[in-house]
Amino acid sequence: MKMIRLRIDGKLVVAPEGTTILNAALKAGIYIPHLCYMEMKEVGYKNDCASCRICVVQVKGMSRLVPSCTTPIKEKMEVITNSPEVMHKRRVVLELMLSDHPKDCLICGKNGECELQKLAISFGIREMRFEGKEGRYDKQYSIAITRDTTKCIMCRRCETMCENIQGCGILTGVDRGFNVIVNTAFNRNLLETDCTFCGQCVAVCPVGALYETDNTFRLVEDLMNPNKKVIVQVAPAVRVAIGELFGVEPGIDMTPKLVTALRKLGFDAVFDTNFAADVTIIEEATELKERVLSKLKGEKGVKLPLFTSCCPAWIRFVELNYPELRDNLSSTKSPQQIFGAISKEFWTREKEIERKDLICVSIMPCTAKKYEASREEFATDGIPDVDYSITTRELGRLFKQYNIDLLEMQDEEFDSPLGESTGAADIFGRTGGVLEAAIRTLYEWLSDGKLEDLDFVNLRGFQEVRVAEIEVTGIKLRVAVVHGLGAARKLIEDIKSGKEYFDAIEVMACKGGCVGGSGQPYHHGNFEIVKKRAEGLQDIDYHKELRESNENESVMKLYDRYIGEANNEVAHRLLHTHYFDRKEK
Repeated sequence: MKMIRLRIDGKLVVAPEGTTILNAALKAGIYIPHLCYMEMKEVGYKNDCASCRICVVQVKGMSRLVPSCTTPIKEKMEVITNSPEVMHKRRVVLELMLSDHPKDCLICGKNGECELQKLAISFGIREMRFEGKEGRYDKQYSIAITRDTTKCIMCRRCETMCENIQGCGILTGVDRGFNVIVNTAFNRNLLETDCTFCGQCVAVCPVGALYETDNTFRLVEDLMNPNKKVIVQVAPAVRVAIGELFGVEPGIDMTPKLVTALRKLGFDAVFDTNFAADVTIIEEATELKERVLSKLKGEKGVKLPLFTSCCPAWIRFVELNYPELRDNLSSTKSPQQIFGAISKEFWTREKEIERKDLICVSIMPCTAKKYEASREEFATDGIPDVDYSITTRELGRLFKQYNIDLLEMQDEEFDSPLGESTGAADIFGRTGGVLEAAIRTLYEWLSDGKLEDLDFVNLRGFQEVRVAEIEVTGIKLRVAVVHGLGAARKLIEDIKSGKEYFDAIEVMACKGGCVGGSGQPYHHGNFEIVKKRAEGLQDIDYHKELRESNENESVMKLYDRYIGEANNEVAHRLLHTHYFDRKEK
């Protein structure tokens, strides 16, 4: 690779040919302010439309300032990032952006995380020099995501994510001139579109144009209600990310302190979604085993590959785009919904609580979980199994409102028995984890022996699609892991065309899996943060004494006492679901 030598602010910089001025400067430790630009090479995401012009620099020999995010470096180029002209132009550009931006920062969904706000602070903006027409659009609410289009700055990060990575094409630039914004077709509410509520648009939006619909005040009111019992379940990805909101490195397991903090917040019982994840594996592995054995017997109409069903954004994606594959989806509910069903069916019985008097709240790394909890099929007599979900970010804000410092909490354990789990459940939070957990259990069931090596490393990593062939007592299984809905679409098309065949496939809508979910602390384009979270979950799995879901004694007792055999009539009533054809006719 040819290396280019140039000077930036007088400093000698050497970078590969094709590198932009911005990336060369950042790698050399020279900060150039930028707003629309974002790149995550690990997952193929790059937004470089150069629309904001905050990153302009001066290049010797050029008559005008150039955007550093799209201008490639050249040999002996001399770049100045801080000349009087550059500093003046940047400030004017920022002031013009602010002149057409709402000033309600105190109640904005991105207050404190807004990149435009941080630029205004760093530039020392204290007054608005420019006044004029301001765009105004109605705020739109959905169960998962709130859109405040008036705050759109046309950076187009969300559009790039939705189109290029997720392959959904819900958001795009509309109108012309002063009125141009990123919007849905005909300004429809997200629920009226083919949006999956994956929320990756929220994860990359630099301002308050997109953010999660907040449920924290609803939770506060429920915790204050003396007539309600309020319990909480915590997803695996939350425990390795919540610490970031308190200055802890990504990937550090905060479980013991998180449990204490949740009790301090006022929950009547603190449980682990991992318990339900182990139940998920018992049901899903049973489904896969039955289908594989049926295929080997030569039975007709066996629906393979079997797709995992833990990700609600993926489920909605199938319902909207490939409803003909509904029977290929595992009918097993997600861990969130299995926990809700178990708690309201059995835990209420043991505690002699009326179903209507129990509030089940989930802490999730995902905005789509808010949508999933609201689906009508996940309710009995109008009472939802999971009343509502809050994200990792929402929980962090709530802790700070209550002056709960996570780092000062003592270590405590989840309540029993719905707080006991295996390492197989922890890895649900990273891409490849659900399938690896299922294979661990399935391998033992098919071989009738103890699996010595539990680490299916071929299923790990961050490649877009990972394929593995596993042989168990003469039975060959071809499986795949895919993360990102755009990648899932490509794989489905290859399967439909006959180019590929698999027995089982894990799909996660978010890159990296749940650790990269849209409800996690903002990574601001640094995908290394997501990787560290995944490593943290794998480390938890490594250090667990029990690493297979079928070894969870509390889960086995649940089956013995209440359910019976996996995949039976009781299991299907409580732990399984059905899907819908939502494709626009």
